[in-house]
Amino acid sequence: MLWTDGFGMFGRGLDPWSEFQRIENEMNRVLSRFVSPSTSDFPAVNIWTDGEETLVTTEIPGIDAGAIDISVIGKTLVLKGSREPDQLDNGNSYHRRERWYGQFTKAIELPFTIEAEKVKASFSNGILTIRLPRSEAEKPKKISIKSA
Repeated sequence: MLWTDGFGMFGRGLDPWSEFQRIENEMNRVLSRFVSPSTSDFPAVNIWTDGEETLVTTEIPGIDAGAIDISVIGKTLVLKGSREPDQLDNGNSYHRRERWYGQFTKAIELPFTIEAEKVKASFSNGILTIRLPRSEAEKPKKISIKSA
């Protein structure tokens, strides 16, 4: 009988699946060096809205304001930019590299149409803040009821 020792047919404590798991973990470790994070995830944003405007904030450290392009098309805010890789001195090499660099594009659907000519953006200490006023045509209009 194969199950006499209580540890299965492969012997005392040997699990054939652990070797597959070890190989998978090693492949993930090696391949993760070549895969950058999804650019749709960068930069992360917070969005607030009230009846009058939408406020968008995002952290984009290490990027100059001139390297960020902001545009509004209908109900969509588009952020584009790039971050250059760090330059190492000759003879230096990375021990660990986690900071993302490269081109990014992020399209954010807004809850209403925006007055594009009134959009305001500021950039301070790596925080981009964008104020997007709601289009007058989309603001709710109060309708008065006349009695007969």
